Amino acid sequence: MKLSGDLKAFQERLGHRFADPALLVRAVTHASMSSANRDDNQRLEFLGDRVLGLVMAEALLALDTGATEGQLAPRFNALVRKEACADVAREIDLGKVLKLGRSEMISGGRRKMALLGDGIEAVIAAVYLDGGFDAAKAMILRLWGNRLTTVEDDARDAKTALQEWAQARKLSPPKYVQTDRSGPDHAPLFTIEARLENGETSRASAPSKRAAEQEAASTLLRQLETDT
Repeated sequence: MKLSGDLKAFQERLGHRFADPALLVRAVTHASMSSANRDDNQRLEFLGDRVLGLVMAEALLALDTGATEGQLAPRFNALVRKEACADVAREIDLGKVLKLGRSEMISGGRRKMALLGDGIEAVIAAVYLDGGFDAAKAMILRLWGNRLTTVEDDARDAKTALQEWAQARKLSPPKYVQTDRSGPDHAPLFTIEARLENGETSRASAPSKRAAEQEAASTLLRQLETDT
């Protein structure tokens, strides 16, 4: 199988040249684009999540040999949560090469946190199957970069950080309001709006209310940082 020009360029951004290009094509194929002749990336996503977790657990233990489990757990969660995965995906422009069905393309699927986060996990699995654990580990550590050494700043979840921001300015705690729910029952998409007493708001969509709340809080925090 020959890769398209976009996928060849994406392969270079990954830093891994596939012996089996079909694995990469499958990794970037969303379920909305699957068919009897085309597999989607859901099974790869399942595997990639576990590979990412092992790499991050190993790396955190090596970086801080004296850390307790209680210290390591929030760092680990910050590194593997969907928001972090989506950020990495954006940095390598994964959205550009995702193969999406028409409905997902119309609804802005190339920018959705959930699709980007799932996509990078599928890509990790593809590299793991193509080149082995060491290849996947090297790529993950390269793509996550200094997140490993600065993770303490990100270990608090976004909702906690936003609440602390509000408290420091004597504002009421943020409110999270569901503004929309779409998709079938087996694959819902929730849209949540984070609201601050000072009028600042931000919306985000995700497959679960919790993930949408976290993404809305994270987006609002970035807005506030930009404003200041």
